[in-house]
Amino acid sequence: MSDPLQGGPEEEGFLTHLIELRSRLIRALAAVGVILLGMLPFSNKLYTLLALPLLRSLPAGAHMIATEVTTPFFVPMKVAMMASLMVALPYVLWQVWAFVAPGLYAHEKRMVLPLVVSSTVLFYCGMAFAYFLVFPVVFGFITQVAPEGVAVMTDIDKYLGFVLTMFLAFGVTFEVPVAVVVLVRLGVVTVETLRSIRRYVIVGAFVVGAIFTPPDVVSQSMLALPLWLLYEVGIIAAARWKPAPAAEVGEVARR
Repeated sequence: MSDPLQGGPEEEGFLTHLIELRSRLIRALAAVGVILLGMLPFSNKLYTLLALPLLRSLPAGAHMIATEVTTPFFVPMKVAMMASLMVALPYVLWQVWAFVAPGLYAHEKRMVLPLVVSSTVLFYCGMAFAYFLVFPVVFGFITQVAPEGVAVMTDIDKYLGFVLTMFLAFGVTFEVPVAVVVLVRLGVVTVETLRSIRRYVIVGAFVVGAIFTPPDVVSQSMLALPLWLLYEVGIIAAARWKPAPAAEVGEVARR
């Protein structure tokens, strides 16, 4: 006769998953924390590196400013935290993968792991594209259109917020091929449907570019054109990686 005070198999399984989740979270946070400790002494240099595209575009004698008392301390620390998360991201995603992988079928594992790796690489590529190609153009445009007698001296906290928004916008934009492949693999849309709505995607890409970039054609195009091209890449990849028939999926899942 079982003890009524003890939980059943379902409750024990749930607690086991919670313990496993806690362990994975602790490992991920520990990795970010260790990297952060190593980066904190270089936080000011990290911010200077992040601000370099703007600093190079400022007129001679111009500089950035801090309008709050604690901003010179907290803003570089935020940059160090962001950099630590970016460096630790592969390990964090590996912990997520290790937690969910036991509950996946073989064919699901084969699909998820490449998608996780490719999405991480593409997000990094989006950030690099923004930093090396977009920022110089955007900041050069801003400093050139400033009215005469107006000194361009951006607050370091507002600059950080702008940069993070741009990083997120371009990072997500570069995830478009992954999103297209996933939608096709899940059967939500077909490759033919994606091709038929291409004209609407192009218009939407320029709308997104107008929302997340300064109001000039060059900056908007530097977000809209990659978004469209990545959509086309996603269609090509989805056409090569179409969903397998149900019978084949069932056979693969049993392996």
